[in-house]
Amino acid sequence: MSAIYKTVINVADRFVPAKLGPFWNHPAGPKTIFFWAPSFKWALVIAGIGDLARPAEKLSAYQSSALAATGIIWSRYSMVIIPKNYNLLLVNLFVGATGLFQLSRIYNHRKAQKQ
Repeated sequence: MSAIYKTVINVADRFVPAKLGPFWNHPAGPKTIFFWAPSFKWALVIAGIGDLARPAEKLSAYQSSALAATGIIWSRYSMVIIPKNYNLLLVNLFVGATGLFQLSRIYNHRKAQKQ
């Protein structure tokens, strides 16, 4: 770990309330990448929700398929790894759900175009 990171954590340790101690010191807590990587991945969910306003003909089936597939695959993986990472599970469920929802919008639009 970098010296800067260790210093920041050591200073922050003094200010963490006792009630938050178990969360703070958890193997998938804020002191680790296992917390921060899934937390930043929520940006994909926000982008997917933002795409709900986009017309269905402008959506990418390839992108939505990729998001749905990675969301489903990583949801399963998050329950296999140690320590269990429920933040990773939840974000990937949402990524998969937004991908699947966008795919359903694309499918319905293309079906309506054929009729």
